[in-house]
Amino acid sequence: MRDGGAHNTGNARTAVTATLLLPPRLTASAARLRDTARRRGLHTVQLPSATPSDDLRTDHLHADHLHAVHLHAGPTFADAVAAPLGIAPLEAPPHWLADLPRDLVQREIRALSIRDAHALRRPAFVKSPNDKGIRAMVYADGSRLPGPDAVDPGTVVLVSDIVAFSVEHRLYALDGEVRTGSRYAEDGRLAPGPLDPDAAAFGAELLARHGSTLPSAIVVDVGRTDGRWAVVEANAAWASGCYAADPEAALDTVLRAAGPRTQLAPRDLPFVRRAG
Repeated sequence: MRDGGAHNTGNARTAVTATLLLPPRLTASAARLRDTARRRGLHTVQLPSATPSDDLRTDHLHADHLHAVHLHAGPTFADAVAAPLGIAPLEAPPHWLADLPRDLVQREIRALSIRDAHALRRPAFVKSPNDKGIRAMVYADGSRLPGPDAVDPGTVVLVSDIVAFSVEHRLYALDGEVRTGSRYAEDGRLAPGPLDPDAAAFGAELLARHGSTLPSAIVVDVGRTDGRWAVVEANAAWASGCYAADPEAALDTVLRAAGPRTQLAPRDLPFVRRAG
Protein backbone atom coordinates (compact mmCIF):
# COMPACT_ATOMS: atom_id res chain seq x y z
CA MET A 1 0.00 0.00 0.00
CA ARG A 2 1.47 3.35 -1.03
CA ASP A 3 0.36 6.86 -0.28
CA GLY A 4 1.87 9.82 -2.08
CA GLY A 5 3.15 12.93 -0.39
CA ALA A 6 4.71 16.18 -1.47
CA HIS A 7 8.31 15.85 -2.55
CA ASN A 8 9.26 19.02 -0.73
CA THR A 9 6.92 20.39 1.92
CA GLY A 10 9.00 23.43 2.83
CA ASN A 11 9.19 22.03 6.37
CA ALA A 12 12.77 22.30 7.71
CA ARG A 13 12.35 18.85 9.24
CA THR A 14 11.68 17.39 5.77
CA ALA A 15 14.41 18.94 3.64
CA VAL A 16 14.51 15.91 1.33
CA THR A 17 11.85 13.58 0.02
CA ALA A 18 11.18 11.06 2.78
CA THR A 19 9.30 7.79 3.12
CA LEU A 20 8.05 6.13 6.29
CA LEU A 21 7.97 2.36 5.87
CA LEU A 22 5.36 0.43 7.89
CA PRO A 23 4.53 -3.26 8.48
CA PRO A 24 1.38 -5.06 7.26
CA ARG A 25 -0.55 -4.57 10.51
CA LEU A 26 -0.59 -1.27 12.38
CA THR A 27 -1.18 -0.59 16.04
CA ALA A 28 -3.20 2.49 16.97
CA SER A 29 0.10 4.22 17.80
CA ALA A 30 1.63 3.34 14.44
CA ALA A 31 -1.48 4.67 12.69
CA ARG A 32 -1.09 7.99 14.55
CA LEU A 33 2.52 8.27 13.41
CA ARG A 34 1.52 7.35 9.85
CA ASP A 35 -1.13 10.06 9.82
CA THR A 36 1.34 12.56 11.30
CA ALA A 37 3.87 11.67 8.60
CA ARG A 38 1.26 12.17 5.87
CA ARG A 39 0.30 15.58 7.24
CA ARG A 40 3.97 16.53 7.16
CA GLY A 41 4.19 15.53 3.49
CA LEU A 42 6.09 12.26 3.80
CA HIS A 43 5.31 9.24 1.67
CA THR A 44 4.00 6.29 3.68
CA VAL A 45 4.41 2.74 2.43
CA GLN A 46 2.77 -0.18 4.22
CA LEU A 47 4.36 -3.38 2.99
CA PRO A 48 2.17 -6.50 2.65
CA SER A 49 5.01 -8.67 3.99
CA ALA A 50 8.56 -8.46 5.31
CA THR A 51 9.98 -9.07 1.83
CA PRO A 52 10.48 -5.78 -0.04
CA SER A 53 9.94 -6.05 -3.78
CA ASP A 54 12.67 -5.09 -6.26
CA ASP A 55 11.08 -1.75 -7.10
CA LEU A 56 11.15 -0.78 -3.42
CA ARG A 57 14.83 -1.67 -3.25
CA THR A 58 15.90 0.26 -6.30
CA ASP A 59 13.38 2.97 -7.15
CA HIS A 60 10.68 4.30 -4.86
CA LEU A 61 12.67 3.69 -1.67
CA HIS A 62 16.20 4.38 -2.91
CA ALA A 63 18.08 5.78 0.11
CA ASP A 64 20.37 8.50 -1.23
CA HIS A 65 20.79 12.25 -0.73
CA LEU A 66 17.48 12.92 -2.49
CA HIS A 67 15.29 10.31 -0.83
CA ALA A 68 15.43 9.30 2.86
CA VAL A 69 13.82 6.02 3.91
CA HIS A 70 12.70 5.52 7.51
CA LEU A 71 11.08 2.69 9.42
CA HIS A 72 8.50 2.20 12.15
CA ALA A 73 7.93 -1.49 12.91
CA GLY A 74 8.74 -4.32 15.29
CA PRO A 75 12.20 -5.92 15.54
CA THR A 76 11.40 -9.00 13.43
CA PHE A 77 10.08 -6.90 10.54
CA ALA A 78 13.00 -4.47 10.89
CA ASP A 79 15.54 -7.29 10.77
CA ALA A 80 14.03 -8.48 7.49
CA VAL A 81 13.84 -5.17 5.63
CA ALA A 82 16.40 -2.76 7.11
CA ALA A 83 19.55 -4.09 5.46
CA PRO A 84 18.08 -4.55 1.94
CA LEU A 85 16.70 -1.01 2.04
CA GLY A 86 19.76 0.65 3.56
CA ILE A 87 18.06 1.57 6.84
CA ALA A 88 20.09 1.78 10.07
CA PRO A 89 17.85 1.07 13.12
CA LEU A 90 19.35 2.43 16.34
CA GLU A 91 19.01 0.82 19.76
CA ALA A 92 20.62 0.89 23.20
CA PRO A 93 23.52 -1.51 23.88
CA PRO A 94 22.36 -4.84 25.39
CA HIS A 95 24.18 -4.15 28.67
CA TRP A 96 23.05 -0.51 28.96
CA LEU A 97 20.47 -0.91 31.72
CA ALA A 98 22.75 -3.15 33.79
CA ASP A 99 25.59 -0.62 33.52
CA LEU A 100 23.62 2.27 35.02
CA PRO A 101 24.40 3.25 38.63
CA ARG A 102 22.09 2.02 41.38
CA ASP A 103 20.66 5.48 42.10
CA LEU A 104 19.17 5.59 38.58
CA VAL A 105 17.64 2.11 38.56
CA GLN A 106 16.84 1.49 42.27
CA ARG A 107 17.47 -2.25 41.93
CA GLU A 108 20.17 -4.76 41.07
CA ILE A 109 20.29 -5.55 37.35
CA ARG A 110 22.72 -7.93 35.69
CA ALA A 111 23.30 -8.77 32.05
CA LEU A 112 23.93 -12.51 31.80
CA SER A 113 24.00 -15.19 29.14
CA ILE A 114 20.88 -17.28 29.44
CA ARG A 115 23.24 -20.18 30.12
CA ASP A 116 24.34 -18.46 33.33
CA ALA A 117 20.82 -17.30 34.12
CA HIS A 118 19.71 -20.93 34.23
CA ALA A 119 21.72 -21.23 37.46
CA LEU A 120 19.45 -18.75 39.30
CA ARG A 121 17.85 -20.29 42.36
CA ARG A 122 15.59 -17.40 43.32
CA PRO A 123 12.74 -15.47 41.74
CA ALA A 124 13.86 -12.72 39.35
CA PHE A 125 12.48 -10.53 36.59
CA VAL A 126 14.09 -11.57 33.30
CA LYS A 127 13.77 -10.01 29.85
CA SER A 128 15.57 -9.61 26.54
CA PRO A 129 17.47 -6.31 26.27
CA ASN A 130 16.04 -5.05 22.96
CA ASP A 131 13.30 -7.34 21.70
CA LYS A 132 10.76 -9.93 22.84
CA GLY A 133 12.88 -13.05 22.32
CA ILE A 134 12.63 -13.92 26.01
CA ARG A 135 9.25 -13.22 27.56
CA ALA A 136 9.57 -10.37 30.07
CA MET A 137 8.20 -11.69 33.36
CA VAL A 138 9.03 -12.90 36.86
CA TYR A 139 10.54 -16.39 36.76
CA ALA A 140 10.47 -18.54 39.90
CA ASP A 141 14.05 -19.57 39.18
CA GLY A 142 16.42 -20.07 36.26
CA SER A 143 15.09 -23.51 35.45
CA ARG A 144 11.89 -21.89 34.15
CA LEU A 145 13.75 -20.03 31.39
CA PRO A 146 13.79 -21.40 27.82
CA GLY A 147 16.39 -24.16 27.36
CA PRO A 148 19.15 -24.61 24.76
CA ASP A 149 16.72 -26.38 22.44
CA ALA A 150 14.80 -23.10 22.12
CA VAL A 151 17.40 -20.34 22.65
CA ASP A 152 21.11 -20.05 21.92
CA PRO A 153 22.87 -20.46 25.31
CA GLY A 154 24.91 -17.32 24.64
CA THR A 155 21.83 -15.11 24.32
CA VAL A 156 22.07 -12.12 26.68
CA VAL A 157 19.23 -11.51 29.13
CA LEU A 158 18.70 -8.85 31.79
CA VAL A 159 18.10 -10.26 35.26
CA SER A 160 16.81 -7.84 37.89
CA ASP A 161 15.34 -7.66 41.36
CA ILE A 162 11.56 -7.69 41.44
CA VAL A 163 10.15 -4.21 41.99
CA ALA A 164 6.73 -2.64 41.55
CA PHE A 165 6.28 0.66 39.73
CA SER A 166 3.36 2.80 40.85
CA VAL A 167 3.48 4.81 37.62
CA GLU A 168 5.46 4.50 34.36
CA HIS A 169 6.21 7.08 31.67
CA ARG A 170 7.68 6.86 28.17
CA LEU A 171 10.17 9.56 27.16
CA TYR A 172 11.21 10.33 23.59
CA ALA A 173 14.82 11.55 23.64
CA LEU A 174 16.47 13.26 20.68
CA ASP A 175 19.97 14.78 20.72
CA GLY A 176 20.21 14.43 24.48
CA GLU A 177 16.89 16.14 25.27
CA VAL A 178 13.47 14.86 26.27
CA ARG A 179 11.27 16.00 23.37
CA THR A 180 7.93 14.51 24.42
CA GLY A 181 6.51 11.72 26.52
CA SER A 182 3.47 10.08 28.02
CA ARG A 183 2.32 8.18 31.03
CA TYR A 184 1.55 4.64 29.94
CA ALA A 185 0.87 2.63 33.11
CA GLU A 186 -0.29 2.90 36.71
CA ASP A 187 0.24 0.03 39.14
CA GLY A 188 1.10 -2.25 36.24
CA ARG A 189 -2.06 -1.47 34.26
CA LEU A 190 -2.24 0.39 30.96
CA ALA A 191 -3.15 4.02 31.67
CA PRO A 192 -2.04 6.47 28.94
CA GLY A 193 -2.04 10.08 30.05
CA PRO A 194 -0.05 13.30 30.21
CA LEU A 195 3.65 13.33 30.97
CA ASP A 196 4.52 14.11 34.60
CA PRO A 197 7.03 17.00 34.72
CA ASP A 198 8.94 15.09 37.42
CA ALA A 199 9.35 12.14 35.03
CA ALA A 200 10.65 14.50 32.33
CA ALA A 201 13.06 16.09 34.84
CA PHE A 202 14.37 12.67 35.85
CA GLY A 203 14.83 11.82 32.18
CA ALA A 204 16.77 15.04 31.66
CA GLU A 205 19.06 14.12 34.57
CA LEU A 206 19.62 10.66 33.10
CA LEU A 207 20.51 12.11 29.71
CA ALA A 208 22.84 14.70 31.23
CA ARG A 209 24.75 11.96 33.04
CA HIS A 210 24.58 9.09 30.56
CA GLY A 211 23.27 10.45 27.25
CA SER A 212 26.56 9.57 25.53
CA THR A 213 25.86 5.88 26.20
CA LEU A 214 22.67 6.01 24.11
CA PRO A 215 21.98 6.68 20.42
CA SER A 216 20.91 10.20 19.48
CA ALA A 217 17.30 9.02 19.14
CA ILE A 218 15.85 6.60 21.68
CA VAL A 219 12.89 5.93 23.94
CA VAL A 220 13.50 5.59 27.69
CA ASP A 221 10.84 4.31 30.06
CA VAL A 222 10.98 5.57 33.64
CA GLY A 223 8.84 4.86 36.67
CA ARG A 224 8.35 5.57 40.33
CA THR A 225 9.10 2.79 42.82
CA ASP A 226 9.00 3.27 46.60
CA GLY A 227 8.62 6.99 45.98
CA ARG A 228 11.79 7.28 43.86
CA TRP A 229 12.17 7.67 40.10
CA ALA A 230 14.04 4.91 38.30
CA VAL A 231 14.85 3.83 34.76
CA VAL A 232 12.60 0.97 33.69
CA GLU A 233 14.32 0.25 30.36
CA ALA A 234 15.38 1.74 27.03
CA ASN A 235 13.50 0.88 23.85
CA ALA A 236 14.11 1.50 20.17
CA ALA A 237 12.02 4.52 19.15
CA TRP A 238 11.23 2.89 15.79
CA ALA A 239 9.51 -0.02 17.59
CA SER A 240 7.75 1.84 20.42
CA GLY A 241 4.18 2.96 20.94
CA CYS A 242 3.75 6.66 21.58
CA TYR A 243 0.61 6.48 23.78
CA ALA A 244 -0.41 10.10 24.59
CA ALA A 245 2.87 11.71 23.54
CA ASP A 246 2.96 14.52 20.97
CA PRO A 247 3.04 12.58 17.68
CA GLU A 248 5.01 15.32 15.88
CA ALA A 249 7.89 15.17 18.37
CA ALA A 250 7.64 11.38 18.55
CA LEU A 251 7.89 11.19 14.75
CA ASP A 252 11.02 13.35 14.78
CA THR A 253 12.62 10.80 17.10
CA VAL A 254 11.44 7.83 15.04
CA LEU A 255 12.79 9.29 11.79
CA ARG A 256 16.25 9.71 13.32
CA ALA A 257 16.13 6.33 15.05
CA ALA A 258 15.64 4.37 11.81
CA GLY A 259 16.80 6.28 8.76
CA PRO A 260 19.23 5.90 5.87
CA ARG A 261 22.57 4.39 6.76
CA THR A 262 24.16 6.87 4.37
CA GLN A 263 22.98 9.74 6.60
CA LEU A 264 24.08 8.19 9.89
CA ALA A 265 26.08 10.45 12.21
CA PRO A 266 29.43 8.96 13.34
CA ARG A 267 28.36 9.04 17.01
CA ASP A 268 25.46 6.68 16.18
CA LEU A 269 27.50 4.02 14.37
CA PRO A 270 28.02 1.88 17.52
CA PHE A 271 24.26 1.78 18.14
CA VAL A 272 23.08 0.26 14.84
CA ARG A 273 21.08 -2.90 15.49
CA ARG A 274 22.54 -6.16 14.27
CA ALA A 275 19.85 -8.42 12.87
CA GLY A 276 19.40 -11.53 14.97
